[in-house]
Amino acid sequence: MIYIHEFTWTAPASTENTFQALTDPSVLQKWFAEHVEVEGKEGGTFRFWGKHTIETPTKAQASQKITSYDPPNCFGFTWPLLGIESTVTFALDAGADGTTISGRHSFAEAPTGVRVKELIDDLWRLHGGNFVTYLKGGDGFLLPDYNDPDPEIRQSILIEAPREAVFAALITPEMMAEWIWAENAVVEPHLGGKYSYGWRYEVGGHNVAGGPTKILEYIENEKLVTDWPDWRGDSSVPVQTITWLLADEGDYTRVTVIHSGFTRPSDISDYPFGWDGFISKLKNTVEKK
Repeated sequence: MIYIHEFTWTAPASTENTFQALTDPSVLQKWFAEHVEVEGKEGGTFRFWGKHTIETPTKAQASQKITSYDPPNCFGFTWPLLGIESTVTFALDAGADGTTISGRHSFAEAPTGVRVKELIDDLWRLHGGNFVTYLKGGDGFLLPDYNDPDPEIRQSILIEAPREAVFAALITPEMMAEWIWAENAVVEPHLGGKYSYGWRYEVGGHNVAGGPTKILEYIENEKLVTDWPDWRGDSSVPVQTITWLLADEGDYTRVTVIHSGFTRPSDISDYPFGWDGFISKLKNTVEKK
């Protein structure tokens, strides 16, 4: 039975620039793969490999080919993945706010294994986040090393405020509502205390209480560590951790957030881009007080 994963990206660029970002080797090396070779025509080479490509660390393993090449409308290629032949296609449509990319990853048969469908979903969430970040001119890239046994996300920002003010924003429900969309947040500010953003959403027809649930480490104005259960609500996935570190840096506070405990690099998903947005909102929330 064929398995198909579909996704949509919104690119803040013209269809011409979007198509170029999908097919230009020098650009692909910035957001997609460590090494890329492209022969721009149907049936041409589209080889990508290296530490940022799942299951394809060496050039000898890269055998991908272009299946469709119609600039700036459509681009497709083969991708042997998870031991199965698969094909990826991107259809580009111009819109008022840029370009809509309709992605389709088709497998000749349904992949099997531990959370493989989630792996495919997370893989494209990660690629899509890097792609859109590149087109926006941002620096929030995270190209994972698929050989890394302990992958993590680490991001930091300078906030023009003392550590006490920043820490207050991490533990005060009213302020949390401003920077992390925390409705009905609950905080018991001590080791082992409850810590919830109050997130509720649906995944695959199931209601999920997302985000952290408790405080694992608490050093006032210096460090806050919480748990982070699987965002899809899968209790079989090991619980991850979120660490907030605060340090003086002149008249500023250096805030570092570390998301760790991933069991595989693909699980990083689109978290880097979410945390990048949240720490920017944290900065705005604290500095406007």
